[in-house]
This record gives sequence, structure tokens and C-alpha cells, in this order.
Amino acid sequence: MSAPIPPSGPSAADRAEASILHVDMDAFFLSVELRERPELIGAPAAVAAPHGRSVVLSASYAARAYGVRSAMPLAHARALCPSLVVVPPRQELYREVSAEVMALFDRVTAVREQLSVDEAFLDVAGARRRLGPPERIGRLVRERVRAELGLPCTVGAAGVKFVAKMASTAAKPDGLLVVPPGRTLEFLHPRPVDHLWGVGPQAARRLRDRGVATIGDLAAVDPARLRGWFGAAGEQWHALAWGRDPRPVAPRAEAKTIGADHTFDVDPTDPADVDREVLRLSLHVAARLRAAGVEARAVTVRVKDPAQRVRSRTGRLPRPSAAGHVLHEHAGPLVAALLRERPHPVRLVGVRAERLGAPGEGGAGQGTLFEPSGGAEGGHDAAAEAGWSRAEEAADAVARRFPGLDLRPATLIDRRPRTGPEGPR
Repeated sequence: MSAPIPPSGPSAADRAEASILHVDMDAFFLSVELRERPELIGAPAAVAAPHGRSVVLSASYAARAYGVRSAMPLAHARALCPSLVVVPPRQELYREVSAEVMALFDRVTAVREQLSVDEAFLDVAGARRRLGPPERIGRLVRERVRAELGLPCTVGAAGVKFVAKMASTAAKPDGLLVVPPGRTLEFLHPRPVDHLWGVGPQAARRLRDRGVATIGDLAAVDPARLRGWFGAAGEQWHALAWGRDPRPVAPRAEAKTIGADHTFDVDPTDPADVDREVLRLSLHVAARLRAAGVEARAVTVRVKDPAQRVRSRTGRLPRPSAAGHVLHEHAGPLVAALLRERPHPVRLVGVRAERLGAPGEGGAGQGTLFEPSGGAEGGHDAAAEAGWSRAEEAADAVARRFPGLDLRPATLIDRRPRTGPEGPR
């Protein structure tokens, strides 16, 4: 193997402090549930739909000791751990708690990059004068999340993003690990090569076949050789192996769409069964629109057949709306048209709200709400939409006050209890 070739340019060791934090909530969905079910603390438990083709969304560390992992089929998890307690998911609750977590982070620093509902990067360089060194800020974040939200989290701190994320992984659960920039290579090089960001199982096997077992081994390989093996990714891995990661913590743009899918346990052939699911998804997406304070101007639907082929169609709303019944009035016929064109059992159906904007933005819909029902064309429809909006906002208030209450339209009452959709796309 060739001698180490240090990269040119600034390295992590040139950074003064470990001012980038990666905060990862521990077993987030399950931790939220444990706040209301403390009797499950220490027990093997998982959040998952208790039927059908369900997968594990979150597992306790007691369950992980049996080999249970997120994204594992529930049937497999139960085979590994027969005593597993399965808790049905409540996606709306998790999103609400996630918003509270992110709001807490925003009180620490204005520079936050959210990666998912349960993890984010924080650049705390500008908060050091106010709150102290990064290690103290990391402790403060953990203490505040625990005291204010009753949840555990793990914090990794480093001079660059990917090392901060690796540090939080190493410190789990409920821990804090600071990697000073001057000790970045000491932290990185002994670790297995598949711990490096971007090196998947197949690439790791190919590297090990060539005698590259650790990140330090990778750092010692000529980058030109790595490029020959893996293309541009090989050179990127070489830079990471030397602690180089120039990416800043970058706040993400607001979502341009809000949507949800549902995969059926048994693929329905009756369009009425599919339409009921489209209604449920429409109500769910609309609730998220209202929570985000936006309205949709278009709706897109998609259907997947048993062969995994996906088709979609988009329709424009006559007025901006955040009412589920309005979304369904347009999404339902779009799905029906797709199934008339090519009838087939439906493996998955999805609804996505698009062209989002603040209520009243653009002036398209606000004025019509005040027209008399017998006035201009569309006045009656606008009044009906306003009524649906008020009814669904009232349902939102009830759901916030009684999180466990299953509130649904009468057309959905005769269906068996269902879990929330698979989440945003």
C-alpha cells in the first residue's frame, strides 16, 4: 500500500473549535410514546403498525439487544423478540414534538440544518460568547431537551459536519462526545471503513478485499487509485478520511410540497376502497398544511400497481385551500381517472399538495369567501369550502387537546383502525 498522501487545503485541524453539533434524538418515536407509557421504560418495545406489511419505525434499546432495528419487517422483529411490545404510531404527534425540538434548537443558534424529524446540525460558533464553548453548549442542549420535553438526545461535536455525525453515533444513547479538531484523525483512522459517510456495505466489501479495513487504511491509498476503483466517490472518501468536509451548516428551504402515501396490506380492486384511502390521505395532508400555515393551489396523486409501476396526475384547485375535503374533491377523480385508463389492483396510493403559499397569498381565493351563496359563479362552492375548513380546524383543536382520540369522517368509521400514512415524501 502506498504511503499516506495528506490532502492539500485546510483540514479539520485548522479549525479552532468543535463548533458544529449533530443532535440526534434517541429512539425518537418510542421516546415520545414512553412519556405517556412510562411502564414500558426498559422493556423491549417498538413503534409499528400492529398488522400487515408493517415495518419497525423505532425500537427501544432493550429491543435492539435482540437485534430489532428500524425498517425491519415487524414479523421478523417479533421472531427475534417474542416479548416485543408493539405501539401503534402517531405521526401527527411526532411531527408536533419535532417542531418543539427544532424550536428549542433555534433558541441556541440561528444556524440550524434539519436532516429529519429527529436530527439536525447546529453551528454554534456565533453562540459561544453567549453560551460558552461547544462542549458546554452540547450539555446545555441535552439538559434543555430533557427538562422541557422529557426526551433523551445524543450530541456529537466536531469541526466538520460528518465527524460531528459520527461522534453522535459513537456516543449513543443519551450521550455527548466532543472531537476537538486537532484530534479528528485520531478519532477517525481506527474506525472501520464502513463508518465513513457514503461508504455502503458493498463498497466496504470491495475495499476490504483490497486490504482497506479502516478509515486510516483508506487515507493511505493514493486518491487516483481510489478514483479508478470508485470514480469521483473514491476521491471524496479520501478527503473525508483526512477530516476534510467543507460543507457549511445550511438551513434548508421551506417545503414546496406536503404529501403522504399509503401501502395497502391487501391490494384492493374496488375503486371505492381506494377512494376511502384517498379521503383519509387528503384529510391527513390538509392537517399538515394547516399546521404549517399554508394552503395548496394544486394536488398530485399517484398510484402503484403490484408490479411496482407508478403513475401520477396533477390537478389545479380553483381556489387555494387547506381543507381535506376540498383536496379529496379533486384528488379522488384524478385517481379514478388513472384506474379507468388502466384498471389494476392498487399496491400504493399517494396524495401530495403542491404550489403552497400563505393563506390569501395571490388574492385568488380570499375574496370569494365573502360572496353570497346566490351571487357570482363559484360563491356557493367557496362558502362550502369555508365551512369544511372551519370544521376541520375545530377537529384539529380537539385532536391537540385529546391526542389519543381517533377523529374521522363517518365514511371512514366502518373501516378497521389504521395507522398514519408512511410520512412525507
